[in-house]
Amino acid sequence: MDYTASQGGFRQRRLQPKMRLRNTPVDGPGGSQLFEDTSATPPGSHSGFSNQQGPQAAGSPPQSILSDPMSNLAMAYGTSLASQGREIMDKNLNHFIPISKLKYYFAVDTLYVGKKLGLLVFPYMHENWEVNYQQDTPVAPRFDVNAPDLYIPAMGFITYILVAGLALGTQNRFSPELLGVQASSTLVWLIMEVLAVLLSLYLVTVNTDLTTIDLLAFSGYKYVGMIIGVVAGLLFGRLAYYLSLLWCCVAIFVFTIRTLRLKLLSESAAEGRLVRGTRNQLRMYLTMTIAAAQPIFMYWFTYHLVR
Repeated sequence: MDYTASQGGFRQRRLQPKMRLRNTPVDGPGGSQLFEDTSATPPGSHSGFSNQQGPQAAGSPPQSILSDPMSNLAMAYGTSLASQGREIMDKNLNHFIPISKLKYYFAVDTLYVGKKLGLLVFPYMHENWEVNYQQDTPVAPRFDVNAPDLYIPAMGFITYILVAGLALGTQNRFSPELLGVQASSTLVWLIMEVLAVLLSLYLVTVNTDLTTIDLLAFSGYKYVGMIIGVVAGLLFGRLAYYLSLLWCCVAIFVFTIRTLRLKLLSESAAEGRLVRGTRNQLRMYLTMTIAAAQPIFMYWFTYHLVR
């Protein structure tokens, strides 16, 4: 019992210093306090919480920039400059190639493509070559087989490049570089042909409604005959190539003559008799030259593909 009491007293004596550490500050030498008492300091005034206002302060400069009238004026001025530059570029581009009219030249369907291909290969039985108009506007190609289009020339150019690659492969001469040269040279010659026709029309002073895209379409129709000739040569030999290419050359010659004759001679009725006779001869010579150039290009671009 005495030991237990003494043990409890020992425990009582050891707990009193701990209570005194909690409730009374411990002074260092000279009575000065070792640690600063921060229990009564407001939370907002402590230095550790001084950065709580940072996000609010950091958010104010962007808001002031956005609300600045000078920045808004600069953004509006830049937008107006961009729109003006786009309008100038579209205007200059439409001066040479009317981009807004490209949709008309691709307004085709399956029935039109079939009839047009038949007209390019068998133009002899076709009688009416005039383009139909509706309120001074030519109707879409899918409603008129005589209307020019860009779908057949574009697909013909791509198909010709693929057939040329196949022909080079059968001769063990295929390479990506050679195929690229074939495609680029064909495209360059097509552009040069169109530019030469435009220059000829300017020198002869022909008033016509032919546009650059019309000339591009008429010059691109020859790819159909080129494809037929190369495929016939690959399947049946060189003799079949010459026969099929000869047929397609005569067909494209007749097609070009009958198509461009109406376009180039449409303005001659309003001129005098002497002027009309002289210019009619020049226009006929120009039409014959354009038509005769098509078979030459057809043979030049295909003879090396069939051996």
